[in-house]
This record gives sequence, C-alpha cells and structure tokens, in this order.
Amino acid sequence: MSQKIAVILPCYNEEAAIAQTVAGFRAALPGAVVYVYDNNSRDRTVEVARAAGAVVRTERMQGKGSVVRRMFADIDADVYVMADGDATYDAEAAPAMVAKLLDEGLDMVVGTRVHEAVEAYRRGHVLGNRVMTGFLASLFGRSFTDIFSGYRVFSRRFVKSFPVLSSGFEIETAISIHALELKMPVGEIETVYLARPEGSESKLNTYRDGLRILGVILTLYRIERPMLFFGAIAGLLALLAIVLAIPLAVTYAHTGLVPRFPTAILATGLMILASLNLFAGLILDTVVHGRREMRRLAYLAQPGPLRD
Repeated sequence: MSQKIAVILPCYNEEAAIAQTVAGFRAALPGAVVYVYDNNSRDRTVEVARAAGAVVRTERMQGKGSVVRRMFADIDADVYVMADGDATYDAEAAPAMVAKLLDEGLDMVVGTRVHEAVEAYRRGHVLGNRVMTGFLASLFGRSFTDIFSGYRVFSRRFVKSFPVLSSGFEIETAISIHALELKMPVGEIETVYLARPEGSESKLNTYRDGLRILGVILTLYRIERPMLFFGAIAGLLALLAIVLAIPLAVTYAHTGLVPRFPTAILATGLMILASLNLFAGLILDTVVHGRREMRRLAYLAQPGPLRD
C-alpha cells in the first residue's frame, strides 16, 4: 500500500529561499504534496511559494509553534516531512528519512545537522544544543543528538497524538520531549546543514530563544516529574528550617527558653511549606500518571507506520 506523504514547511519572510526549498522537496519526493504555511510574511513569500508549485495556506497567530499546531491539525497524511522554508535542510535526504521511518516502524526520524559552512550554524547554537541535549538526557534518560533540528519525519500517530502547546521556536524541544516521554521508537539520520541563500535572514536569537527553551524544559519537568520537582523544593525548605531551628533547640535545651521567637515562627513556617510542597508533589504525581496513560492511549489509537 502506498503511503500518502506531506511535506510541511512553516514559513515567515522567506521570499529569497522558498522557491528553492519547494523545488528541492518536489524533486526528492515526487509523490508528495508540498504545503507552505505562511505566518504573516511581509514580503512575496506567498506568491513565490505558490508559483513554485506548493499548496499555500496561512496561519495568522504568530510563532512557529502556532504554525506547526495548524499544520498538524489540518493536514491528513500517513507520513509528514517537516523542514524550514529557508533552504538550509538537504531535501535529498528526505527519501532516506522516510524509508527509515517506514522500514523500521518508527514514529519520528530526526535529521541531525552536519554543518559544513561556518555561517550555517553559529557557535552559540552549537553550545546551546549540547547543553540542552544533555539536560534532556538527565531528565528523561535518553535524548537526541540534535534536539533543535527542524528537519523531521513523523508518523501519523505521532502528529495526531501530539498536543502542540508551544507557540515559538521552542516547538522542536517540545516535540522531542513528547517522543521521549511516551517512549516512542525514534531514529536519526545525519543530514547536511547548508548556509542560507543570499537575502534570507535568520529569525533566531541565540540568547532569547535559548532562555525560552530552557523555560519549556523546566516547565515540562515540573509537569511531568512533579514528585522530583516539588520534592526538591520541599527538601530545600526543610533543610533551611532545620538550620534555623538547631540554635533554637540548643538554647532551649540549656535554658528552657526560646529567645528568638520570630526565628522560631520562620522555621515553623518553612517546615509547613516544605510539607505542602511534598504533598503537592505526591498528588500531582498521581494525576500525571493518569494523564500519561490517556496520552498513550491516544497515541496507540492511530495506526502504526510499518510498511506492508
């Protein structure tokens, strides 16, 4: 049975690169439909993409995450190839990525970027990628070589079970965490990462987007690992309360008096807060377990990607 393949390209002000991107994927995957989702571009991106042969649609809510949410909801296919519209991802690698997904029954294949040109991938992004990759591995037990890569191939059951909550460039991190959390079968293929064509400018900001991605990871850590998150807070508060209480206890043992009454109140309050955080972690851990089961059932409700 032939698989219906959709190439999905979120796009913002890519007049200089979108025609090359569309042409590359149309040549690499002749049977696929190429969709370009424009995100309020102020240049001729829409006209150029349509002239290149893409199906062009518009998402008015700004941000890559908003575009991905719309694409995942709107498009019906068996296999989804997602890339950026800036011609930096090697379209010729797409057939191998699709074949790996289908032959091995995977839910996601990540195009791990191998950057040959200095201008293709800034050093700050390389360092940030390594830091975030290691952080994810510490939280979830495994990770990807390149969690920030926007070049990915998905199965239908991944796309239709992924709750897209991110609105910006941190969407790649959220996608990776979704796969890790549900223990999906995933793979990676090295792909060449190219420099942008002349006239195409990056929308990324190393520090701003890095902080946003770190915030997403911490937020998801709080949501997915509440016992550890709130337990750590409880431990710190309890330790502080004990440190404050020890001198009071020693003084009381010798004199029978509590001379620093405000400190005693503070230590008691900190211990109460520690207890509340501990119980919050226990309750939320039970909630998360039930929610994870529901997400797993939604994932399993879709057919798998194995080739017949």
